Amino acid sequence: MTALLAFEQLKLPLGGVLGSTLLALLPVAALLVMLAVFRVTAWLAVIIGSVITLLLAVLVWKAPFVDSLKAYSFGSLTGILAVDWIVFWGVVIYYTLVETGVFERFQRWLIQQATADIRVQTLLMAWAFGALLEGLVGFGYPWAVVAPILVALGVVELDAIRVAAIANNAPVSFGALGAPIIALATVTGLEINDLSASIGKIVAILALLPPFVLIYLVSGKRGLRDGWPLALVASLSYIAGQFPTSQFLGPYLPDVIGAIVCFVALLLFLKVWQPKTTLGYGGVEVEGDRSAELAGEPMPFGTVFRALIPFLILIAVVVAWTNPNSPLPGYVAFDLSVTAVSSLSHAAAPLLFEFKPFIAGTAILVSWILIVFYLRPSAEQLRSAFRQVGSQVWGALLVGVFIFGLAFVFNYSGMANSLAFGFSKTNTFFILLAPVLGWIGVALSGSNTSTNALFGAFQASVGKILGFPLFLLPSLNSVGAEVGKPVAPQTASVGVSTTKYVRNEGAVIRHNMGWTLVLLGYLILIGLLIYLIAPGLMSP
Repeated sequence: MTALLAFEQLKLPLGGVLGSTLLALLPVAALLVMLAVFRVTAWLAVIIGSVITLLLAVLVWKAPFVDSLKAYSFGSLTGILAVDWIVFWGVVIYYTLVETGVFERFQRWLIQQATADIRVQTLLMAWAFGALLEGLVGFGYPWAVVAPILVALGVVELDAIRVAAIANNAPVSFGALGAPIIALATVTGLEINDLSASIGKIVAILALLPPFVLIYLVSGKRGLRDGWPLALVASLSYIAGQFPTSQFLGPYLPDVIGAIVCFVALLLFLKVWQPKTTLGYGGVEVEGDRSAELAGEPMPFGTVFRALIPFLILIAVVVAWTNPNSPLPGYVAFDLSVTAVSSLSHAAAPLLFEFKPFIAGTAILVSWILIVFYLRPSAEQLRSAFRQVGSQVWGALLVGVFIFGLAFVFNYSGMANSLAFGFSKTNTFFILLAPVLGWIGVALSGSNTSTNALFGAFQASVGKILGFPLFLLPSLNSVGAEVGKPVAPQTASVGVSTTKYVRNEGAVIRHNMGWTLVLLGYLILIGLLIYLIAPGLMSP
C-alpha cells in the first residue's frame, strides 16, 4: 500500500531525453561553476545548490514539498552521523597527537630512517607517511605536512608539493578513516563492506604505479635505473596492508595499516639492499646524510615505541568495533524514511535516516578516549587540539551536512534517475566516462566524499540500466576522485598552507596536471580491463 500512495518519480519531466538530462544536470553544474569559476566557499555553494535542487524537485519533477524537505533533513542527519562524526574524531586524534608531541617524534624518527637518498626519503615520507596522514585526516593535510619535509631535504618547493600530491592519489578513497566510502554506501544503498572490497581491488592495481612516478619525479631516469626495487617494495607493501584490510575489515583502516606495513617493509628492505649510488634531488650523487641532520639526535627505541602505541590503540579498537562479526555498527535505535516510486525500477525506493549510535565514528571517539588516558595530555593541550580542529574543519563539516541533504533530494525527486537514463544512451562507452566524472567532481569540489555523495547514486543507476557489474561504476567514481585530488583547488589551498604558494594554488594545479592525467588514463585502462576480463571482481 505504501508504494501505491508514494510519490511516483518522473523520468522525463520535459518530455525528451536531452532536455530532461540537461535540466537534471543543473544543480551539479551550478555547484561546480560556483566552486570553480566564482570561487564561492564550499559550504555556501552547497547551500545555494540545495535551494536550486529543492526548487527543481518541487516545480519540475513534481515532488511533494513537505516530503522533499523531509528527504533533505534525513540526508543532513545522515551526513552528520555517517561522515562528520567520523571525520571530526579522526581529526581530533591527529591534533591530540600533534599537541602532545607524539606525532613530531614519530615524524622525526621516520626522517632518521630515510638515509641520504632522496628516493628513500620520498617513499618513506610522501608515500608511506602521506598515506598515514590521509588515513587519519585527509583534506590536503598530507601535502601540508610532507611538502616542507621534502623541501628541507633538498627538493624544490613546487616539485615537493607535486610529489606530496601525486603520492596522495592512491590513499584518498580510504582517507579520513573511510569517509568517502561511507558516503558512497549511504547514497547508493550498497553494502559498505562490499563497496570497500570492490574499491580496494581497484586501488590495489592503481597503487602499483605511483611509487615509480615518485622516484622519477625526484631523481629522473637515472634514479629509476637502480632504484626501481625501492618502488616495487613500496607499492607491494602498501598493497599488502591496504588490500586485505579493505577486503575483510571494511573502509576504516586500509590506509593506516597499509602505511604501517609499508614503513616496516621499506625499513627492513633497506637493511639488506640499498641502491649502489646515493642520489639527491635531480639524480645528482650526494655525500652526507641530510635527513640525519634534519632529524637531530637518534631516538631511543622506547621513545619510538611509545609514539606508535596511539596508532595501535586506534587499529585495535576500530578492528574490534567494526569487523563483520561485531553487532555494534549495525544496531539501529530508530529510523526515519520517505518513499518514492522509482522511475526506473517502478518499485518503492525509500530514503532512510538510520540512527546508529555505535557507528564507526563512535569507535573513533572511544579510541581517542583511550589514547587520552594513555598520553595524559594537559587541559591546555586538549583545548588547543579542539581549537585547531574547529578552525580547520568547520567548513568541511558544514559541507557534510548540506551535500547529503542535496543528494537525498536529488535522489528522492527522481533527478538522479533522469540523469542516469540520459547518460545511459552512451551505452557501454560510459565505462570510459565513469572515472572521468569522479575526476571532474573532485577537481572542482575538492572532496572525494562530496563527489561520491553527488554522483554515487547516479553512477549506480547508470550501471543498473546498462547491466554493468553492480559495484564497478560507483567504485570507478570514487577512485576517479582520488586521481583528481592533485588539481582540486579546495585541497590545494590546504596543501600549500605551509609553503610560499599560499594564494597561488593555480601554479601548483598547473604543475600537477600532466601527471594527474597520466594516472587518470591508467585508471580508465584499469576499469576497462576489469569490465572486459574480470567483471566478477565487481560483483558481491
